[in-house]
Amino acid sequence: MTQVQVLDGGPDRSGGYKVDVGRGQRIGRVSSEWFSRPADQRYLSLTELMAAVKGRAERSRTRTVESAAIRVEAHREDPERLALALPDADKPLAPTHWSFGQLASLVGAPAAYMRQLPAPLAAINLQYGLTSHRAEQVKTLETDDGRTELRAVTGPDYGRIYDHELVAAVQRIAGNGTGDTRWKVPGVLDWSTGVHNPMVDITSDTTTLYASDRDVFLFLVDDMNPIEAGKLPDGSPDLFFRGFYCWNSEVGAKTLGIASFYLRAVCQNRNLWGVEDFQEISIRHSKYAANRFAHEAAPALTRFADSSPQPFLNGIRAARQRIVARSDDDRTEFLRKRGFGKAETAKIVETVLAEEGRPPESVFDFVQGITAYARGKTQQDARLDLETRAKKLLDRVAA
Repeated sequence: MTQVQVLDGGPDRSGGYKVDVGRGQRIGRVSSEWFSRPADQRYLSLTELMAAVKGRAERSRTRTVESAAIRVEAHREDPERLALALPDADKPLAPTHWSFGQLASLVGAPAAYMRQLPAPLAAINLQYGLTSHRAEQVKTLETDDGRTELRAVTGPDYGRIYDHELVAAVQRIAGNGTGDTRWKVPGVLDWSTGVHNPMVDITSDTTTLYASDRDVFLFLVDDMNPIEAGKLPDGSPDLFFRGFYCWNSEVGAKTLGIASFYLRAVCQNRNLWGVEDFQEISIRHSKYAANRFAHEAAPALTRFADSSPQPFLNGIRAARQRIVARSDDDRTEFLRKRGFGKAETAKIVETVLAEEGRPPESVFDFVQGITAYARGKTQQDARLDLETRAKKLLDRVAA
């Protein structure tokens, strides 16, 4: 791996390096997480995050019960709260916002409407639904954290992967996530200079380690070791670094998933800029989910962390060297044969001309033009379609 820390041909005093974020994809998934997480869901290290989610799991238990055997009542001490009595439970359980929605869904009741009802009336309606609905076995997840809460109600074959299992898999490659290994919370792009600075203090504003009562989300990068993948039009290096994010919900709110990629920068709002080679796997919490996590997802994370960037570099190099158009007619024919309309073709060529100072010639030029054109699309489906087509074009050359 080429380790580069340069700015205009020399070391930058901040330890940062110049990047070109006008290329590749922009991905906003991490930014959405960053915007939506309150302070109590933000962690400054993997150690802190692990303590929270592991401690929660250790205070939890599961059981399988008949849905018709669940008893619902307004809480004796607080008539505005519901309490649930389960067979063999020592004391009533308080449903969380999430588990109440799962119970309502189980009996076909609109959860949003039920939440607006006074607790006694909601209890009567929910009890009627549980009693009259066809009896089913359900698996509960209960946690004692000062009061005993019902955190999840799922089917009996729900294959729970605990949040701490995912965090443990990340810790095996990333340590504390603060720079004790090459994997860390990302630095920040300075828009005024175009420099990505990897050396940024980890605070509640900059962290990318999150957990709530229903999920966990982590984003880490290797931005201290940028990779040179060719040259920019001005002759400066085109720099990337590796990154991944992963997510899970032990209560059934979402799948488990891991996305890996190369990127050029991360801004303060945690948008990912200049993303290339985006790969994603997800695992539904079905009966054999835990086995798939152990034999598929966790090893994939380790392989990516330990892998050489050479295949990625070879793919970029091959795409840059593959000249497919030398005239305007060639460019039009190349794009039209790949399903782009007349207007799209013109826009893609114009985009490359504006950003590169010349019309597209290589496969890499066209890929960058398509992804740049995609960034201007306001409709997500249209943007994803263009980015997928660009990736397939690049993959064919790299194969």
